[in-house]
Amino acid sequence: MAFVYLCLSLWALTTIYPLIWIINNSFKSSDEVMDNSFKLAIPPDKLNYTNAFESISIGRAYANSLIMSVSVVLLVLIVAGLAAYILSRFKFRGRNLINSLLVATLLIPTFATVVPVYELLIKWKVVNTYFGLILPQTAGNLSFAILVIAGYLATIPKELEEAAFIDGCNRFNMFTKIFLPVGRPVFASTSIFVFLWSYNDLFSAIIFVNKDSVRPIVALLAQISSQYGTDFGLMAAAVVLTVIPVLIVYLFIQKYIEKGMTEGAIKG
Repeated sequence: MAFVYLCLSLWALTTIYPLIWIINNSFKSSDEVMDNSFKLAIPPDKLNYTNAFESISIGRAYANSLIMSVSVVLLVLIVAGLAAYILSRFKFRGRNLINSLLVATLLIPTFATVVPVYELLIKWKVVNTYFGLILPQTAGNLSFAILVIAGYLATIPKELEEAAFIDGCNRFNMFTKIFLPVGRPVFASTSIFVFLWSYNDLFSAIIFVNKDSVRPIVALLAQISSQYGTDFGLMAAAVVLTVIPVLIVYLFIQKYIEKGMTEGAIKG
């Protein structure tokens, strides 16, 4: 058992250390980072964070990323939740075909859909807008979300559904009052994966957005690396600011994610 704890501790250290390293260097000047990147930042210098908000407008990029990522999560959970409920609890002709098509869409690389999606966004006049990123990201996450949620909802006992019918519960109330509360772990797990995918989607952000007023933080980070690539302290501060929202989201719904993974393993 001691060996297991030792291995887990070493694994945790190697996982956390890069984050500690980047946080430490974010409080140094570029020269200090170049001189010794492993030395502790004593005293810490907050100038890099000040420059990040004042010089490169990272606050606006923050807001853009959060608006788009939260919108994508909400749309995906609503559409995927309803679709998963139908696929998992109803038997109808073509259900297996729909499931097969959903799996097939996961095999299509994103690069193959760039041109038609971009032409569609131009036709709808939503390029360089929030919708220009929200719509493709929502569509790109639906198949994954539907399959994951449907797999979980299918494990809910039919007796629970039958008891609700006897009590006079209609389909909509059954979904909102029974399946949503029972399925909170899978909805939480799906939301964090969708949020991470949307928040870190650099490819779509570069292709579909070229206006500073709409640019998300990952695209701004790429721009910073090309303009301020030698200012390693500023780059480190920008990376730290990029990671913070993801950590906050994970900490808030961590218990649901762990519960979903545990229950999924037991039911599997």
